[in-house]
Amino acid sequence: MAPTTVATQLVAQLVGAGVRRIYGIVGDSLNPVVDAVRRSGGAAAGGIDWIHVRHEEAAAFAAAADAQVTGELAVCAGSCGPGNLHLINGLYDANRSGAPVLAIASHIPSAQIGSGYFQETHPDRLFVECAQYSELISTPAQAPRVVHSAMQHAVARSGVAVVTLPGDIADCPAEGTAPTPVRTRPPAVVPAEQDVRALADAINSAERVAIFAGAGVRGARDELIALAETVGAPMGHTLRGKEWIQYDNPFDVGMTGLLGYGAAHDGMRGADLLLLVGTDFPYDQFLPSDVPTAQIDVAAEKLGRRTTLDLAVHGDTLSTLRALAPLVRRKPDRAFLEGELARHRTLMEKVVGAYTGDVKQRAPIHPEYAASILDDVAAEDAVFAADTGMCNVWTARYVTPNGSRRFLSSALHGSMANALPHAIGAQVASPGRQVVSVSGDGGLAMLLGELVTVAAYRLPVKIVVFNNSTLGMVKLEMLVDGLPDFGVDVPAVDYAAVASALGIFARRIADPADIETGLRAAFDHDGPALVDLVTDPMALSLPPTITGGQVKGFALAMSKMVMNGGVGEAVKMAKSNLRNIPRPSQFDPRG
Repeated sequence: MAPTTVATQLVAQLVGAGVRRIYGIVGDSLNPVVDAVRRSGGAAAGGIDWIHVRHEEAAAFAAAADAQVTGELAVCAGSCGPGNLHLINGLYDANRSGAPVLAIASHIPSAQIGSGYFQETHPDRLFVECAQYSELISTPAQAPRVVHSAMQHAVARSGVAVVTLPGDIADCPAEGTAPTPVRTRPPAVVPAEQDVRALADAINSAERVAIFAGAGVRGARDELIALAETVGAPMGHTLRGKEWIQYDNPFDVGMTGLLGYGAAHDGMRGADLLLLVGTDFPYDQFLPSDVPTAQIDVAAEKLGRRTTLDLAVHGDTLSTLRALAPLVRRKPDRAFLEGELARHRTLMEKVVGAYTGDVKQRAPIHPEYAASILDDVAAEDAVFAADTGMCNVWTARYVTPNGSRRFLSSALHGSMANALPHAIGAQVASPGRQVVSVSGDGGLAMLLGELVTVAAYRLPVKIVVFNNSTLGMVKLEMLVDGLPDFGVDVPAVDYAAVASALGIFARRIADPADIETGLRAAFDHDGPALVDLVTDPMALSLPPTITGGQVKGFALAMSKMVMNGGVGEAVKMAKSNLRNIPRPSQFDPRG
C-alpha cells in the first residue's frame, strides 16, 4: 500500500514495525486511519487487522495483554474526545505493567483546537502521566518522525506511547519518508564491581539470608536459585514474580501481603540480611523495618523507595548474579532455611489447605476449592488473566505456575474489569493457546459488553466467573478497618444465561460436585465458553499472618453487624471463615 495520506503512511509504519492488529472502536476523527487499515488488506495479506471491541478501555487492556504475551509492540486507538478518554485506564495499566503499547488518539479538526469545539479535549496533555511519550501531530511533515519516535519509546522503555492525530491531518497527503524501525535487544546493565563486592561481603557476613524476588528475576531464574542454594536462603516472591520463580523451586516460601500465603512474611523477618531482587513491591507495611536490607534492580530510581537500604546495587538481575556467584561462600548451616521451609509446609497444609480440605460437598461453593480444580483442569501452557480483588487471591494461591503458563493481572494499577479484555488480547495474539479469564462478577459486569466481542470473533476464551454477588475484596477491606460492609452487594445475576443469549457455550454451577465436569466441558468446547460458579459471598481471603489490628477490626465490624441486626450475616461469615483463621501462635503482635 503506497503511502498517499498521513493515515496510510501511519499504517505502513506500523506494518514495518511488525504490528498486525489494532484494538479499538471506529468513529469520526479516526475514520481516515480505520479506512487505511481496511485498505491494507488485513494481516493475512501483509497489512493490519482491526479488532472491534465494545469499549475503548477494553482496547487498551487487550493491547496490554497482547504485548505482554508476545513481547512485541501492540496498538490501540480511540476517536476524539470521549473515545480516546476511554483508553486512559487501560493505558495506565499497560504502562505500569511494562507493556509496549502505542495508542492512537485521534483529535478534532486542527483548526478548531483551542476553541471549545465539540468533543474537544487535549489528549497530548491528558496522557502524559500514563505514557513514556505523548505528542501531537500538527503537520503532515511532522507525522512520520513522531510515529517513529512513539514506537521507539514504547519498545525501548517498555511502556505506553500516545500519538494524538487530528482527523483532518490524517487525511492530508503524506509528506516525507518514514524512518526505518530500529530493533534492538535489551542491553545488559552490569553493576559496578565495588557494589558487587560489597554485596558479597554482606552475604558472607550474614548468618541468615532471605530473598524476596519480583518480576525482575525473569531470565535469571537458574542463577537466583543457585544463589539460594549456596547461602541457604528461603525465597519469597511477589505476585508478578510468581510465574518466573515459584515453580520447581525448592527454596520457595510463598508470597507476602494481603494476597499472600506461606512463610514469606516470617522468613523475611527472621533473617539478618534481606535481599530484594528485581522487585518494586509497593506495600512497605509488609516489609521488615528492622532487618538489614540490600536491593538489586535494573532501574536505579526504584532503589530504596520502598524501604531503607543498607546496600543498593544498580544492575540487571542476570548480570549481577553472575558477577556475584564466584564471590559468595557456601553456608553449611541450613537451620534457618529448613526451619522456614517447615513453617511454609505447615502453613500451606493448615491454613491455605484448610480452605479446600472439607468443602467438597458444601454449598455455596467455596471459591478456593473451585480455584484448586481450575488448576487441575487448565492446560499446562494456559494463559490466565485474573480480575483484581479476590480472583487475584485465588489465582495467586491455587493456580500453579510451571514455566509454561502465563499470569496476567492489573497487579500494579489494580483496576477492576481487566480479566476479560486481557484474555481477549492474549487470545487474539495466541490463537492456538488456551486462555482463561478468571473473572469476578463485579469485574465482568463492568465491561460486560466484551462478551459481545468474544462472541463476534468466536474467540475460544474460557471465562470462569466467581459469582458471589458482592465486591469481596472491598468487603474484606471494610472489615479489617472495623467497618460493617456497606454498598458491596449486588443482585444475583445469571451470567451463564447472558452468555447463552450471545451464543456462547455456558454452564451455571451451584453444586461443588459439578465443578470439575462443568469446567472440563467448557474447556473441551471448540469455541468461547463461560462457567458461572455460584460462590460463597462470605468466603474471604485471610493473609498468612494476621495482625492484632486486623483481628480487632474483624471483631469490631462483626459486633457492629450484630448490633445493627445483621446477626445472620455475622454467623454465616463466621462459619465460612473462622476455621481458617490461624491459631494465636500465628498472630503477629507487631500489628
